Amino acid sequence: MLGGFLALLAAITFALNNAAFRRGAVTGTVAQGMAISLALGVGIFLIATMLSGAWQSAATFPPQSLAMLCAAGILHFAWGRYCNFRATKAMGANLVGPPQQMSIVVTLVLAILILDENLTPLRLFGILLVVIGPALSLRPIKKMPVLSPRVLAFKPNYVEGYTFALLSALGYGTSPILVRISLQDADFASSIAAGLIAHIAAAVVMTVPLLSRGMRRCILSMDGPSRTWFSVSGVLVGLSQMTGYLALAIAPVSVVTPIQRLSLVFRVFANSLLNRDHEVIGGRVWAATAVGLLGAAALSVSTDFVLALVPLPEIVEAAARWQWP
Repeated sequence: MLGGFLALLAAITFALNNAAFRRGAVTGTVAQGMAISLALGVGIFLIATMLSGAWQSAATFPPQSLAMLCAAGILHFAWGRYCNFRATKAMGANLVGPPQQMSIVVTLVLAILILDENLTPLRLFGILLVVIGPALSLRPIKKMPVLSPRVLAFKPNYVEGYTFALLSALGYGTSPILVRISLQDADFASSIAAGLIAHIAAAVVMTVPLLSRGMRRCILSMDGPSRTWFSVSGVLVGLSQMTGYLALAIAPVSVVTPIQRLSLVFRVFANSLLNRDHEVIGGRVWAATAVGLLGAAALSVSTDFVLALVPLPEIVEAAARWQWP
């Protein structure tokens, strides 16, 4: 029960984080958003580590686990987040969501290759839906009249947006495997310590480019509204990662992952409220979101779970239980 609630809280805060960043990116830059979100992320996990007494757990990780956690942090919080921010600024958070579901396909492929998991008909169906979902949002969208001369119609850059959305999926899809290997049978304190290690690794890698003369000037020139929204985004994504780590510490991945995918739906709702003039919102986006969410669910649940809910003829059940390799 608690694990499911934490996973739901992680999904909601992650969706709100995307909407807050999108609002800040209207006048701000990706570098500005990265600088604030990484600083706040390290701060939030540092405070949590101090309050939970997880320092000792951080010292118990073997060198291999430390290396994997650092790699996971760089892939997720540096590479994945930068690409996510670039994609969001280019075509809006709503359109980024469906192609980003390819991350779960990346995770599945790596799980089959590294963790000896299996490919099933249900997962093949999920992959098909995840691939089809983004295509629904690519069809031409009718131009809507602009009611106010102060508001410019948002024109998404599909090439840049989809390129960086798929690149972010590589980072977001690879990092869970590294974390899972590092945190096998880990306790609550170890999960908090792992999050801090991952954030510090990402911050160290991004420090060099973000503190270069040109980037430093860009970050210091941030206007008030962007600073506010990026700060809100940084706090929300920090809380999202925190509750996500806690959920994984006390609940099975098969429970946590499908619930966290609800962030797709919450993201569209949040952007409808905060960014109506800066997002693509409509039937096609909702359709792409729904198909992507269904695909993610098919990839996350087990065949046994589905067959327990939906009794099938013996021959169909036998086909559904096929596995590879």
